Amino acid sequence: MPETAIAPSTSAVCTARDSARIAALYRLGRIQYPSLTIPEAAYRAHLERAYRTYAAKLEGPAIAWGAFLESLYAFDWFVTCGCAEGLDAAWEILFNTRTGRSDCLLLDALRARACRLYPRDDEKQESAVAEFWSHLIVPDAEGRTPTLLRYDGQRPLAPWLIRVFQNWHLSKLRKHSGATAMPDDDLAMELPSKTKTETRWHEAFCTAAREWLSNMADGERLLLGLRWRYRMSQRDVAALLGVHEGTISRQTDKLRDGALESIRVKLIAEGWTEDDLEGYILTEMGGLMLDDPRLSADQLGRLLHAKGKALPAG
Repeated sequence: MPETAIAPSTSAVCTARDSARIAALYRLGRIQYPSLTIPEAAYRAHLERAYRTYAAKLEGPAIAWGAFLESLYAFDWFVTCGCAEGLDAAWEILFNTRTGRSDCLLLDALRARACRLYPRDDEKQESAVAEFWSHLIVPDAEGRTPTLLRYDGQRPLAPWLIRVFQNWHLSKLRKHSGATAMPDDDLAMELPSKTKTETRWHEAFCTAAREWLSNMADGERLLLGLRWRYRMSQRDVAALLGVHEGTISRQTDKLRDGALESIRVKLIAEGWTEDDLEGYILTEMGGLMLDDPRLSADQLGRLLHAKGKALPAG
């Protein structure tokens, strides 16, 4: 006997077998988190929304419900549904989620990321995390989708939130500096699993960029950190280091051109044939510089101290 359709409004048919599997996932979530009293109907409604969100990102034929459910991070998804339903117990679980890399709490991981985004600004670091939490369910502007409702359950929740947090604040920093900010829909769009081709080029870029960073002199690394991590103007850097602003301008241009040429040569040697290689390098460079320990606040502080300088207070 053919299986009957349960949700014909979605991009692919949800069969009776899929519906039974959804029921099993729901029961599994209730067993794991008995304090989260999510109605099954609400669970299914959130799951259908997530399926449509995920299917809309894909090209080609609609993904089958079975494949979607197979890759669902069931417990992360159940907690997300609890947060969407406004359950305090779900938010407590989310606050106390452990991140994989260091096993620290998610909230602490976000605070650490805020310290790297806004060094020397304790107030901004705290407000960055608080503001992000406040917009997980409530959109930051009319017509926008709340952050947590963009989660589709197809990847671990904690790393997803950390990535969205970083992208969101990088976008705000770009707006502040006059650079093109990320479109709202792109704040989490890098989060779908990368294809083998995308992973290959990201890894090739990281290798080339780290080699370029490793060959930099201390003065170049300091300049890069002051301009990027601390977002200081050329005038402020010149005043701090006691040199002419034109010198900083020339050195900055030299660093940028050197990075583009060094990385470009290596990616072309790896077989890059796509357009806009420069745009790809500049896009990828931001995240790498933010994470590289050679540009950490501590390292930059040591380089300044060696010159008898210190960052201005504030």
